[in-house]
Amino acid sequence: MKLLAQVRQALRVRHLSRRTEEAYVAWIRRFVLFHGRRHPGDMGEAEIAQYLTSLAKERGVSSSTQSQAASALMFLYKNVLRRDVGWVENVARAKAPRRLPVVLTRDEVKAILGQLRGTKRLVVMLLYGSGLRLLECLNLRVKDLDFGCGAIRVQRGKGAKDRVTMLPASIKDRLSAHLAEVRQRHERDRASGAGYVELPHALARKYPAANREWCWQYIFPAARSSKDPRTGLRYRRHLHETAVQRAVRDAVRRSGVPKHATCHTFRHSFATHLLEDGYDIRTVQELLGHRNVGTTMIYTHVLNRGGTAFAVLRILFRSSTAWRHRTLRRA
Repeated sequence: MKLLAQVRQALRVRHLSRRTEEAYVAWIRRFVLFHGRRHPGDMGEAEIAQYLTSLAKERGVSSSTQSQAASALMFLYKNVLRRDVGWVENVARAKAPRRLPVVLTRDEVKAILGQLRGTKRLVVMLLYGSGLRLLECLNLRVKDLDFGCGAIRVQRGKGAKDRVTMLPASIKDRLSAHLAEVRQRHERDRASGAGYVELPHALARKYPAANREWCWQYIFPAARSSKDPRTGLRYRRHLHETAVQRAVRDAVRRSGVPKHATCHTFRHSFATHLLEDGYDIRTVQELLGHRNVGTTMIYTHVLNRGGTAFAVLRILFRSSTAWRHRTLRRA
């Protein structure tokens, strides 16, 4: 088996995401080309250090990009070549500046939403109202929505973690109408012999008929179905992320909002506005799916916003104190 095929197999055995697979394979390919197509088995710590240093000095990549490249190479040597390269020394590290996230005001959110139409508008409303990442939102299936409890179940989010976040009451009617249209399209697909959807892992073998059931369909399906060369079936996948990204970029430009706003900016705005409204920071941490509360603390940059400073300070003090008391009681 060729090297990159072995890498893909090792990644899939560990159920890592498709995005991670694409990124790791790309970095390993660049590493091989950088060293004149030498096989990684003939190289070691010195060649890894040389490549990572060139990324920082010659290409000027960010710290996160260099770290991703290092993770890909460590995965290659540890899990595919079965070699322990240890800690790579003498690597010039790219600097990691601490940047605050871009956050929109409520009026700016309304202005951008006013420039969006149709499905893309509904997607962005979910990003802002639920704090979802873009791919988490597009990967939602019908069964993940709980209108009765006002909740959304996020399956295998970042880091392969499940969580529950809020379903905004303000978009329930729009979402119900959208699902009614999607269901009609699904019934037409079934009548024409299609209506299939990809299932995660081995569920297609465990439940052979589930890939045509309504509950497994994507909430935001693609406009057209595509044929899978492996099975010969026509699958309707989810809306592609680039379509939403382009729509948001155009909407920001038309709205006149003077900020570099992207789809992820609405997640930042969701967290910041919850803190402004008095939500406990631990609750915000759970809704966002952060493993460490320190990651959520970055949204406390609103402390520098005039009159909201003391209100947010009280929120943070109450939340940290209550959390400490609960921990002591459990102990």
